[in-house]
This record gives sequence, structure tokens and C-alpha cells, in this order.
Amino acid sequence: MEIWLNPACSKCRAATAELDAAGVDYTVRRYLDDPPTAAELGEVVARLGLEPWDVARPKETAEAGIDLPREPAHRDAWLAAMVASPATIQRPIITAADGTSVVARDPETLAGIVERAR
Repeated sequence: MEIWLNPACSKCRAATAELDAAGVDYTVRRYLDDPPTAAELGEVVARLGLEPWDVARPKETAEAGIDLPREPAHRDAWLAAMVASPATIQRPIITAADGTSVVARDPETLAGIVERAR
């Protein structure tokens, strides 16, 4: 299991605390320091069953000047822009070994991925 996080984010800290409490093994990717490639982000977005703009943080996206159409034809441009400005990527994203990926911002989603990992 891997968790993409920003250690300054309270949702990320809550997620790692829950994983730790459950005894789940995971690796941390500080995606601001170690941004994903466009291919990696594209794979995670596909595993989530979403589009890149669905996991873009609105405020950070606006601050980065990303103003692209939310259309499949612009998927690659979205991925490239988000990789260039990784603060635009929603967090925390947890990817499990079984292929499950979630944006674990709410307690229910986090509890579900912890339960799957046990």
C-alpha cells in the first residue's frame, strides 16, 4: 500500500494515524517533494475511475493558472499541468496492492481501505 501525502495536511496525518493504528504496512510518497510522472498520475486516476480534473484541488489549480477544458481530449494536458504543479493533486491518495485506489479525505473511505488492508 502506498499513500501520497503532504505532511502539513490534517487529512493526510489522520490517514496515516488510522493506518498506523490498524497495523497496516504502507509506504509514504511525499508527492510535493517527489512528484509523480504524468504516466503515474494517469494510472492512479484510472484506478480511481476518475478524470484528472476530478482529483485537482480547485484553489491550487486556479493559483497555478490551470484553466483547461474538462474534456477527455485534454486529459494529457491536465496530467502534465498537475505534475508540473503537484500541489494541485488532491490528497491523501491511497493505492492498495489489490489495485484499489481511493482519495481518503473522509472517514468512511479511509475506514474502507483500512478494512481491505487487514
